[in-house]
Amino acid sequence: MNRIAFTTGILLLLLLLPACAQEVAEVERPFKAPRGYPSEGLLKAAYALHFLKLIDTEPAVPETIEVKQDIEYKRVDSISLQLDIYKLKHLSEKAPALIFIHGGSWSKGKRSDYLAYLLDYAQKGYVAVTVSYRLAGVAKFPAAVEDVQAAVAWIREHAAEHMIDPERLALVGGSAGGHLAMLAGYADETPGHKVQAIVNFYGPVDLTTEYARNREECLYFLGETYRERPDLYLQASPRSLISPDDPPTLTFHGTLDSLVPVSQADSLHRWLNRAGVPNDYHRLKGWPHTMDLSVKVNAYCQYYMDAFFRQYL
Repeated sequence: MNRIAFTTGILLLLLLLPACAQEVAEVERPFKAPRGYPSEGLLKAAYALHFLKLIDTEPAVPETIEVKQDIEYKRVDSISLQLDIYKLKHLSEKAPALIFIHGGSWSKGKRSDYLAYLLDYAQKGYVAVTVSYRLAGVAKFPAAVEDVQAAVAWIREHAAEHMIDPERLALVGGSAGGHLAMLAGYADETPGHKVQAIVNFYGPVDLTTEYARNREECLYFLGETYRERPDLYLQASPRSLISPDDPPTLTFHGTLDSLVPVSQADSLHRWLNRAGVPNDYHRLKGWPHTMDLSVKVNAYCQYYMDAFFRQYL
């Protein structure tokens, strides 16, 4: 057997290990989570060997979808903050709106990053909205949260123009976007800012942990060290805002996440349970940060997002 064949055989064997090694799921679900990987290294090897298929992040817009782009929802000095709206061209009645908030460590990313989700959910009959916000290089916390809240208020105010039911709004975000979705959703009881549901993909929940407060991303986002302003790190932590009347929350997080530890989602689940907030937690074994780029993981997440939205929107 030559070296290439031997190496490939070993990789195939290792890729099959998770099927045997995974623990029994804590919650029995009708759609089983896709098999994960023992390590990030093996996941990368699976991708290199074309065993791991990723979604198309720049799909073509179907003819059935109407797109309205670059709509200004807020202006701060000379900065124009904008959003895009995707929906079926011939909606017969007002629909729930899903408001997507992109990630990027609060310092990068763009609202078009969620194009695949926007098109999928527009085709399912939702009005899909994606928003930009001030990044940390432009303005520090709480600017980004205020921007998300302003976007929600704008969508409520202009709901009739876009076939949106203003009483059926959900915030959806990944990583820093998930963090902002929770902060905006948990923080404000102002009627114009209220949403009915939150979907959190691997978002930070507690910035006061030793791991979080020593991250450069957190320092850049907040503008001060934990030693200087421990209160700021607590204010920027969704955990500090949890109360019994918060919106139902759906969380997805992978156990191989090396950027936002899965312990953050574990803690969120406990805190929401203690507060009596309805929540559904999907702890996917053997998957990393941005795991929903995987075709199989994305299908799994959308299955449970669909069920969650049917229940709460």
